[in-house]
Amino acid sequence: MGDHHHHDRRAVDVAVLTISTSRSLDGDDSGDAIVAAIEDAGHTVTARDLVGDEIGVIRERVETFADREDVDVISTTGGTGVTDDDVTIEALRPLFERELPGFGERFRARSVEEAGPHAMLTRATAGIVDDVPVFCLPGSESAAAFGTAELVTPMLGHLVGLLSEPE
Repeated sequence: MGDHHHHDRRAVDVAVLTISTSRSLDGDDSGDAIVAAIEDAGHTVTARDLVGDEIGVIRERVETFADREDVDVISTTGGTGVTDDDVTIEALRPLFERELPGFGERFRARSVEEAGPHAMLTRATAGIVDDVPVFCLPGSESAAAFGTAELVTPMLGHLVGLLSEPE
């Protein structure tokens, strides 16, 4: 039996997208936390942007990132809650060719351990758009940092390697 990790990538290129109408890139603590976790894990942030809570704009920016040669993974922060302006999931779920439900399940389970039962209200999720993994994290700095450092970065090289293998 061969090594099932033979395709793993050591480093991947990541685009970070913050979804918020109340922040700017200069005051984007959640985006900064994602960038720090990605770079600490030896990966590279090749693109970063901030858009408002508008379905069409979110969708367009993720599709643009997914089309770039220098983007292997997209990580979003914001818009995963339950209020009317939390529309990240509605924007991106139709783009998902495949969902990765285990990410959201594990994120919520671990978050409840740390923050209590209100952590179950997040709709954090992940999916694949044009062979590019997209991770949708909450907008809180601690949730973005934890989700990226503990759940996203440990398996990025493996996931990107799987998706880039020739068929």
